[in-house]
Amino acid sequence: MEHIFLIEDEKKVASFILKGLREFGYTVSVAVDGFSAEEMLNNHTYDMILLDIMLPDVNGIDFCKQIRKDNEDVPILMLTAMDSVDSKVQGLQAGADDYLVKPFHFNELLARIEALLRRAKKSQPDKQTFVFGDLKLDTWSKTADRDGTKIALTAKEYKLLELFMMYPNKTLSREFIAEKVWGIEFDTGTNFIDVYINYLRKKIEKGFKSKLIYTVIGMGYILKEN
Repeated sequence: MEHIFLIEDEKKVASFILKGLREFGYTVSVAVDGFSAEEMLNNHTYDMILLDIMLPDVNGIDFCKQIRKDNEDVPILMLTAMDSVDSKVQGLQAGADDYLVKPFHFNELLARIEALLRRAKKSQPDKQTFVFGDLKLDTWSKTADRDGTKIALTAKEYKLLELFMMYPNKTLSREFIAEKVWGIEFDTGTNFIDVYINYLRKKIEKGFKSKLIYTVIGMGYILKEN
């Protein structure tokens, strides 16, 4: 299920949205101000952003512009108590895909979210081949090669590599990897993610000139060129 990032400083509103979305199976992360939101956006990837226009430390319009500058594709639904036409126009011009005025019924929020996610999926063409440096991944034949050398992958190793290739230069948390590759919540008491990362590293790095998958201590892993 998709991972939604909620940026909302009103505790009651955040709790209401968080509870509702989790009941419908969504993974939800929450930030209460612009500073923490920016840090989370720099270290994680999200399928959608719910952005409150009135944050304690940053103007929501300006923050929306910043997000859109860094990510052209992520759907942004702006939440606000301001119902004026000018406010709506400003939000949409800043890069928001939709605008919802508080207070709202949860069913309306859910419908807006589902519509934006459907639209985002339709706008993303199926990609046959991912390329990162000298590493290639063919999603049709489900084969990989690096610098012309074929790499044999198990089904889980393939899905893991595909995830990294979809989000290059982005830190992927263990929770995100577990949800996307295994479809489960990550159990902090286990190390199966780290085990599979090591399996994959050996196959795509051993015998080659450079590393590709790096550990980001306390955060997760990243596919990058040194």
